[in-house]
Amino acid sequence: MLHTASPSDILSGRTTDVYFARTVEVLKNAGLADVRVRAEFHVASLPRGFKWAVFTGLKEVVEILRGRRITLYALPEGTLFYENDPIMVIEGPYLEFAVLETAILGVVRHYSSISTKAARVKKIAGEKTCLFFGARALHPAIQPMADRAAYIGGCDGVATVMGAELIGVKPSGTMPHALMIIFRAVAGDHTLAWVWFDKTVPSEVPRIVLADTFLDEREEALLAAKLLGERLHGVRLDTPGSRRGNIRRIVEEVRWALDLNGYRNVKIFVSGGLDEPQVEALRDVVDGFGVGTSIAFPPSVDVSMDIVEVEVGGRWIPITKRGKLPGFKQLYRCGSRHVAVPWGSPPPCGEPLLVKWIEDGRVVREIPGEAEIRKYVLEQLSEVEL
Repeated sequence: MLHTASPSDILSGRTTDVYFARTVEVLKNAGLADVRVRAEFHVASLPRGFKWAVFTGLKEVVEILRGRRITLYALPEGTLFYENDPIMVIEGPYLEFAVLETAILGVVRHYSSISTKAARVKKIAGEKTCLFFGARALHPAIQPMADRAAYIGGCDGVATVMGAELIGVKPSGTMPHALMIIFRAVAGDHTLAWVWFDKTVPSEVPRIVLADTFLDEREEALLAAKLLGERLHGVRLDTPGSRRGNIRRIVEEVRWALDLNGYRNVKIFVSGGLDEPQVEALRDVVDGFGVGTSIAFPPSVDVSMDIVEVEVGGRWIPITKRGKLPGFKQLYRCGSRHVAVPWGSPPPCGEPLLVKWIEDGRVVREIPGEAEIRKYVLEQLSEVEL
């Protein structure tokens, strides 16, 4: 048995914190089952050193709330936001979504955290390829979600078969060390793994050889180039923590040797334990990165939900706990900054960002596809600094 929640478990509220279930019973017994509220989602403070985050997870939030007696306002998925920006508002009877708060927060927090980290890495990598290799750091039940979040955040590709299929791209990857180890043990020559890989996989798959299993990286890269010739697309070095030390020096050595021997078209990819500092240090000497754990386990973008208005006698009363700003708000993009104002106030500038996605349970706006959302994220990344 896998300890995972099914879609029906989530939609029925079984994944809720128990105090929400108890709150529902209390309100029912007090005759307050129909009280309507406006609940706002925002981030009081971003992770240390972060100036912005990427709002993702809206697609799944819409599915969780579809058919319920609520209206949902939210930023378009993929929008960059800042501290205290209202990013989503649920309006309707509190009991319609009380037991779903845990699930919705989990979706938006986890999605936005992964997408934000991916966006930061891609911002540094620039035009160099950035692939998400973090599935093995996660429970398999949520690998497809992480793939989608990383792709939307800016990664150029993902590694898992299912994750890639669900977002409409081809999975990206090279080969594991296990392939070379088996050929070395059985046939006495690990380079046969590269030959058989070339013979076996479809021609549209780039021939990228893992060049650090048994021999020096430079030597393995040259062996691969001589064996596969023009069919070799690149070599992958999975050795940032190599016992030889400085990975940049290793990359420079491999690049020099390949160029010297006429293999200038062979690209170099690096993977294994990469984060923003390593990507920044290597981006001018490599052609691409495989980034896993640092994106799969990012700093948390701590989204919270707070009631900001309650309907009493047909009137909306601004109210919230201390430390929060009461009242329903609209968010505007004003050049390089965002400005929040009370809902219905004259626009201070720019365009309103909170738009309606669900009205009385009916989905009224279609969420774009993943490639379009990713493009939207990349356009915004070009205008911000880390």
